[in-house]
Amino acid sequence: MKIISFEVKGKEHYGVVEGDNVIDLSTRLGPDYLNILDFITKNPVAEVAALIKAGISDYALNDVRLLPVVPDAGKIICVGLNYEEHKKEGVRNPADKPMLFARWPETLIAHGDPMVIPKISDMLDFEAEMLVVIGKETGRYLPASEALDKVFGYSCMNEGSVRDWQRHSSQVTAGKNFVGTGPVGPWIVTADEIPDVQDLDLELRVNGETMQKANTRDMIWSVSDTIEYVTQWIPLHPGDLIATGTPAGVGSRRTPPVFLKDGDVVEVSISRIGTLQNRVTREKA
Repeated sequence: MKIISFEVKGKEHYGVVEGDNVIDLSTRLGPDYLNILDFITKNPVAEVAALIKAGISDYALNDVRLLPVVPDAGKIICVGLNYEEHKKEGVRNPADKPMLFARWPETLIAHGDPMVIPKISDMLDFEAEMLVVIGKETGRYLPASEALDKVFGYSCMNEGSVRDWQRHSSQVTAGKNFVGTGPVGPWIVTADEIPDVQDLDLELRVNGETMQKANTRDMIWSVSDTIEYVTQWIPLHPGDLIATGTPAGVGSRRTPPVFLKDGDVVEVSISRIGTLQNRVTREKA
């Protein structure tokens, strides 16, 4: 299933996409499923399958405004330097553990929203990543062998980084958390539709030109490994997000560097998931 968060007449909804149509699950599943976190937690597969089989359609997909896939995510944990070729681009080597940092929900935008170059920087970079959506409580110390059972689904992310602010200190937090720099979407593809999450092709294009291309098998730390590592220090909850790292080809490591410009169109495509597209705009002075 493809699950979206969307807005109609200023009100937040969520639903399932079937072809070019949307079934509004926030109104059709009843009071126990009022928001997408309710849905992710309880995952009423049979009820949704019945609605799909009945051929119900509440909206045309083109008539709704998409929102970030989980608008109120509790945690957004990002993995840095998770592809060996990206590390070889000259990025400093971490210890032999995943390099992690956090983002906040306010930084996320949806498919089709403008990706914003802040007025105080000219160094907005692109980073194609696969996004993991947690579906069940993990507790602490979850073994990797059980980790994928806790995943609800997967999406695309462009983990936009404001590079000069990222390098103001040894901490990357500021450069990774500018408003309007974290596109996600267009939807969550449920985990049952992804036979092998470590065998997905990932590509990022700027104005149609391929800038990054890899396969998730190239990750240093798999999705399972990452979840195991994170839960050693904090439990994960339904709706939490993990951005799994970007491959080689980021703009800041090119010669000369390539940063996003006003009017650029950036696309992140992941096989079996879809394509996330955003146009870049500069913040008004």
